[in-house]
Amino acid sequence: MGIRWTYAFTDRPAGLADRTREFWTAVTDTRLSEPRGEQGEFVTLLPDGADPCVKVQAVAAGDGGAHLDFCADDVPEFVASALRLGASVVAGHDGWSVLRSPAGQLFCAVPWHGESARPPVVRGSRLDQVCLDLAPSSYDAEVAFWSALLPDWDSLPGALPEYHVVKPPPGLPVRILLQRLGEDRPASAHLDLACADIDATRADHERLGAALATPGVHWTVMRDPAGGVYCLTGRDPETGGLSLSGS
Repeated sequence: MGIRWTYAFTDRPAGLADRTREFWTAVTDTRLSEPRGEQGEFVTLLPDGADPCVKVQAVAAGDGGAHLDFCADDVPEFVASALRLGASVVAGHDGWSVLRSPAGQLFCAVPWHGESARPPVVRGSRLDQVCLDLAPSSYDAEVAFWSALLPDWDSLPGALPEYHVVKPPPGLPVRILLQRLGEDRPASAHLDLACADIDATRADHERLGAALATPGVHWTVMRDPAGGVYCLTGRDPETGGLSLSGS
């Protein structure tokens, strides 16, 4: 059942797929794979000299968001474990499954294809985290779910009371941050980048078509050219840990 690799998925409306793909390839210094899926809805962002860990999906309905793919040694056993812990299957495919956490967050169980080399830091930042945005009524149960589903990962309180980190073993490229919101609403997710200099990364992203949504000291909320929310966070892009400034 061991998790051997992780992918962060950017989910954006199909009509904005080209804009989304162009922006995120520029941000991550990657190139696009050939499209896959019945509608060509899936692409992988391919780095040079490393294995990919980011994909983009064009969704037919809704505003999109983000989700995680877990590459497992034993996909059926991983799915069975998730179901025992309260998840549900949304769709079963040949060799992989789409699941929903108890709070309603989508994630996928997929086979491992030998990925092992993490992509490098790009211009002082690295896309390394999927943040789950959770209602107060579901937050504690969701922390318990992800901590139990990933027993080999470190489950740690965040720097603030409303955060909890589920941190993978060394070498895996994407970690999970759970955020307790101040209001009850359906679960959602967004991508986070660790930035050595938030202001410099923000300026770089704005040149590529992103827009500021909410400024902050230790994190800044942005919108990509498709309107999708993501965050720039003041963490060490090499380790994912908090910067020396305490952000």
